Amino acid sequence: MESIFAGSREFDVYDLSQRLSNRTTAFEPNPHSIEYIHGSLGVERSEKRWGLGAEYWPDGQAMNVETVTLTTHSGTHVDAPIHYGPPKGESITIDRVPLRWCIGDGVRLDMRHKKAGESIHRADVEAELKRLEYSLKPYDIVLVMTGTDKHFEEPGYDQRHPGLRRDATEFLVDSGVRLIGIDAWGLDRPFDVMAREAREGNKDQLWESHVLGRTKPYCQIERLCNLGSIPIPYGFTVVALPVALEGASAGWARVVAIVWK
Repeated sequence: MESIFAGSREFDVYDLSQRLSNRTTAFEPNPHSIEYIHGSLGVERSEKRWGLGAEYWPDGQAMNVETVTLTTHSGTHVDAPIHYGPPKGESITIDRVPLRWCIGDGVRLDMRHKKAGESIHRADVEAELKRLEYSLKPYDIVLVMTGTDKHFEEPGYDQRHPGLRRDATEFLVDSGVRLIGIDAWGLDRPFDVMAREAREGNKDQLWESHVLGRTKPYCQIERLCNLGSIPIPYGFTVVALPVALEGASAGWARVVAIVWK
């Protein structure tokens, strides 16, 4: 958390984003790698590109730079409706997501009592809203707290979360919510659970919260962190601005919660 003074206003900022590192590359479903270029490598590149060797740089050291290889769904990111499959209407890619969807009043739903692979239904969402004495309004940003982020640096973390079923997601979207976040690998239940049920004959449940977005467009934030650090369940502002990649299905985001004083 960081306290900030801006003019006459004071507010606390809570970082809800995952820090990408090479520590998790070996078991990431969407692998990534970070190459760190510094020291002699930086000088080598400087000399090759501009003809400027070590003698041109203070202490003989040129700039630092990194080369990152990753998917748009690595780390904390915002999914655009186009990610969910062929849309029934206008195709919304990440560079065309309205910014109005990405900044709004936040409300945190505590679903930590749900176990890995379990379902979060509309009744669960309504019960939590009733407990909080909160009524949803258009453009609220709903953050689903499962506690799974504590396992992000452990193999198999992508199978350890509960997930929203279609009735829960549809209830939120029909209430005017256009951005739903979760501190897990995905908004739906883990793929091993959905795949097993699909092979057993229940295909309708496969990726059902995502597929809803084909007909009722909305965005998701996946791989949030630190939702428990926000000191209040609502009354804060969420900012989740994705990188604008042309025609892409998602964009990385530095997501924060702002608690005004």
